[in-house]
Amino acid sequence: MSKLRFQALKETLNRKPVPIKEEKRRSELFGNDVFDETKMRQYLTKEAFKGVMSAIEHGDKIDRSLANQVAAAMKEWAISMGATHYTHWFQPLTGSTAEKHDAFFETIGGGLAIEKFGGSELVQQEPDASSFPNGGIRNTFEARGYTAWDPSSPAFIHGTTLSIPSVFVSYTGEALDYKTPLLRALRSVDEHATAVCKYFDKNVKKVNSSLGWEQEYFLLDSALAQSRPDIILTGRTLLGHSAAKGQQLDDHYFGTIPRRAMAFMSDLEQECMLLGIPAKTRHNEVAPTQFELAPIFDEANLSVDHNSLLMDVMQAVGNRHNFKVLLHEKPYKGVNGSGKHNNWSLSTDTGVNLLSPGKTPMSNLQFLTFFVNTIKAVHTYEDLLRATVASASNDHRLGANEAPPAIISIFIGEQLTKVLQDLEGVSKGKLSPEEKTDLKLNVVGKIPEILLDNCDRNRTSPFAFTGNKFEFRAVGSMSNCADPMTVLNSIVAKQLKDFKIAVDKLIDEKDMKKDDAIFNVLREYIKSSKDILFEGNGYGEAWEKEAAKRGLSNNKTTPTALKAKISEKAVELFEEINVMNKVEVEARYEIELENYTHKIQIESRVIGDIARNHIIPTAVKYQNILIENVAGLKKIFKDDFENYAEEQIILIKKISNHIAAINSQISKMIDTRKVANKIEDIEEKATAYCDQVLPYFDTIRYHSDKLELIVDDELWPLTKYRELLFVK
Repeated sequence: MSKLRFQALKETLNRKPVPIKEEKRRSELFGNDVFDETKMRQYLTKEAFKGVMSAIEHGDKIDRSLANQVAAAMKEWAISMGATHYTHWFQPLTGSTAEKHDAFFETIGGGLAIEKFGGSELVQQEPDASSFPNGGIRNTFEARGYTAWDPSSPAFIHGTTLSIPSVFVSYTGEALDYKTPLLRALRSVDEHATAVCKYFDKNVKKVNSSLGWEQEYFLLDSALAQSRPDIILTGRTLLGHSAAKGQQLDDHYFGTIPRRAMAFMSDLEQECMLLGIPAKTRHNEVAPTQFELAPIFDEANLSVDHNSLLMDVMQAVGNRHNFKVLLHEKPYKGVNGSGKHNNWSLSTDTGVNLLSPGKTPMSNLQFLTFFVNTIKAVHTYEDLLRATVASASNDHRLGANEAPPAIISIFIGEQLTKVLQDLEGVSKGKLSPEEKTDLKLNVVGKIPEILLDNCDRNRTSPFAFTGNKFEFRAVGSMSNCADPMTVLNSIVAKQLKDFKIAVDKLIDEKDMKKDDAIFNVLREYIKSSKDILFEGNGYGEAWEKEAAKRGLSNNKTTPTALKAKISEKAVELFEEINVMNKVEVEARYEIELENYTHKIQIESRVIGDIARNHIIPTAVKYQNILIENVAGLKKIFKDDFENYAEEQIILIKKISNHIAAINSQISKMIDTRKVANKIEDIEEKATAYCDQVLPYFDTIRYHSDKLELIVDDELWPLTKYRELLFVK
């Protein structure tokens, strides 16, 4: 066994759980490090508090004089909490968070200094925009970009730094982050959902989009992680034979949480409480060493910020407990990967969940309106929704008998399917009194009863209705939730806008009653979008054929899936509801293709390095031992030695064949990569890496993993799956 592997296993076996004692109730800790509404009431003047709340609730602009008051109060609170610096905390298109720290400290001459933080520092900062992905929006010599305070997400203290959630835009105003388009999409869905709500309740003034994510992750001892260069450099194992025991016995799922993992979780949840992240649920997931954390649902923008912050905090807490937190969608071959289910709904400022059935026919008509419009939106833009979960890492997970397939479909359950079928069967045009009564009592009026645990769960469905929300199950564990939430809220906003136009037209031009008009439009939507509904097994080959007949896309790879983002339909959507312009859309497409290419390129270099510099030398060393053994047997048994050395000779030949195959495949992969690197068109380059470079990985891995089964365990250089997944 290699020294590194031996030392890693020794360190891991000697680990003891870090004792965690929770001295305060979670409710007492919650939001302690957040400049939330309670803190604002305490530190702000009435005028400043009113201004901030107006910005949060209505999107009003905060006057610069009020910004100075807010900054002074925020500084006073932060310093009282031990903060020494401040930063605009933002989410560039790198997939991670970014921050530049500035001290409150400032000299004033005469050897004197003060703590300074004013409205200008609160409202705006100027990071280097050219050093972040921009998709050609900015040249390197045009570096100016701005971060701007987002009042709707409260500032918080992380370490000794006051972190101010912010948007990030270029000097010319284009969004360079995930937050800006999300905020625009949320504003649009609020506008159009509120307009539709007024059909049912004139008192509704605002509609919020809510999000509840479920963060899956793996824990790996830090020493074991350091013994695997592929994990350190790519976040996943590029080589390694499956352990004899994996998840076959289903004995890890919801099992007793290991002590070290529990200590990590307790520490993490206390950090979450302080930062206002409402962590609620924890449990073992399906694969060994895989776990999940889920919070209470929250407003979508705040929830996205919380998830981005959580992923940062998880790594810091993991370090304290000698864990490497693996967020890659597929760190281990042969066991389940990790997702991040996005549970989405819409709710009014009057306290009504628009995707939850009510107790009266009218409230259920409202439910059906938003339910059917969501289905229609997903059907119209299913390829665009699929594109939001496309990445080099998530490609390994989607459709792998553990996650939804790449075909987007909606599961609503047998009983709700029957409701829609009944509604579809209503005659077109004005409804007769009998039809209205029958419809309201037999279809709409019975929905509360029908929806009582109305459906089983279909884990193969990418987009499933689960009683009072839709669950977008295809989102990857490393993803920023903002991208799928931006698109989902955008397509629903556009659909609700079109719905209201259609209903108003029937009311104005056909002299229909409001209910008649709503039912007629919904009926047409049900007919035109029913191809997206699917209740069966999403993994089966039969579904692929059926989906193709229905006209649904099946984009299995990222380069193919991402094309939907720059389609004419997508650009028109984003421009119509003012979420992104064409320049922003095309820039993001280029950034994501470039990111995909770079990730495959890095993995290609890593797998080649490990296979040639670790695996092959080890195989040759073991082969030499076998050759010496055969030579010794020949001396002892002379002409009859082959009868005694037959198995060794077979192993020597097998090792030679595997070594030759690995060397050959690596050489071909490198040559193919060199050709791909010369391609200037980013779309063609990404496709070349996907279709021509990536396939070599499987062949190289196959031969390497076969050698792992042959070579003496004492010599094998890489920590094995049985050690990565089962050492406590």
